[in-house]
Amino acid sequence: MPVSKAQARKLALALEGVSEVAHMDRPAFRTTRKIFATLPPSEEAVNLMFDLPTQEFFCEQAPGVIAPLPGGWGRMGMCRCDLKLADEPIVHSALKAAHALAAPKPKAKRAKKKS
Repeated sequence: MPVSKAQARKLALALEGVSEVAHMDRPAFRTTRKIFATLPPSEEAVNLMFDLPTQEFFCEQAPGVIAPLPGGWGRMGMCRCDLKLADEPIVHSALKAAHALAAPKPKAKRAKKKS
């Protein structure tokens, strides 16, 4: 069953620490560190900011549904998920993966100095 942009928005905003911001001409979803997904205004899709291994995994798991963006963005790991062909579990899983990659990095613990 297709996923609407409203459903994709709801799934993204349900992830921990996510806010919706304007990015260029589109709604974007970000952690405090960076954007992990955008909703293109003129198509039923969600763009996902993956790294290359995650891109490869999702493109293999959902061929025809998730594909690299054309050009340099795709070579950097960004993908397009066609919401007309996707079901909610794959959209949710892809958003969670992109969110995890954009999550703030844990702070390194400092070793205590001995006096």
